[in-house]
Amino acid sequence: MARIGIDLGGTKIEGLALSDQGEALARRRISAPRDDYGATLAAVAGLVAWLDAEIGAPAPASVGVGIPGVLSPLTGLVKNANSTWLNGHALDRDLTAAIGRPVRLQNDANCLALSEAADGAGAGCRTVFAAILGTGCGGGVVVDGRIITGRHAAAGEWGHSPLPWPQLSEAPGEEPGVGTRMEDERPGPACYCGRRGCLETWISGPGLADDYTRATGRVLTAVEVAALAASGDGPAQAALDRHVDRLARGLAGVVNLLDPDVIILGGGLSNMPHLYERLPRRLAAWCFSPDVATPIRPARHGDSSGVRGAAWLWPIQR
Repeated sequence: MARIGIDLGGTKIEGLALSDQGEALARRRISAPRDDYGATLAAVAGLVAWLDAEIGAPAPASVGVGIPGVLSPLTGLVKNANSTWLNGHALDRDLTAAIGRPVRLQNDANCLALSEAADGAGAGCRTVFAAILGTGCGGGVVVDGRIITGRHAAAGEWGHSPLPWPQLSEAPGEEPGVGTRMEDERPGPACYCGRRGCLETWISGPGLADDYTRATGRVLTAVEVAALAASGDGPAQAALDRHVDRLARGLAGVVNLLDPDVIILGGGLSNMPHLYERLPRRLAAWCFSPDVATPIRPARHGDSSGVRGAAWLWPIQR
């Protein structure tokens, strides 16, 4: 029996059909409708139908969907999605009706963590923390192969904690508090959740781009800032340096609370190689324990890890 995973992102929707052995049978990406709930349902249903036709399985494949939010245990409706048009809807029930078979939903960062804990960069580790650094900043926790969701389905949502230890006037160098002058980090940029200074507003892709714009007046994407830094541009390199330190401060809180065996980075920013060179040292400088050596690894399955985790939401049927 095949299993289908859907990664429902803000800009793209990816579908993947897996065999029981975890082999990819079919894959497709489409653009995600924005600000249109009905069109989103139709797009996911159409993608599942395409995957069904491609694999030609004798029995209907199970369907798991990763979303940039969670289903509220209290109401059964989507909450906390940065794709805000999903909020307030019974997405699991609506997708079940649209596709014609049961659908399991889970937070996309939880799907990433599950995939990487199963057969990725966290394989063999008891406690895995996975962070998505993309258009948002999600987090997922897997312990002993099981997703930890918490009482309110909010476990791992580190992106909506405030930036720890906000700097007043100096940018960090190799150690906290050493470096060049920078803008005040208080109270921080406005976040879609209604608060200011959330980690997501600093360390997501848009957060990095906005920081560069505030410092230089130039409007570039995070990818363009990283490319400019690689060419030796000083302001772009300074923006990446600030980003690394903010990321380290955020992850230090995770280590102090959870002390995972491994931290796995996914999302578009996880492809920046300097993170793995500089982040471990910065992280150790901010943590409570004096001997932190937590491995920080890119997702082994890359930007398809979330869709694999969505497929794994259903157990293997023999």
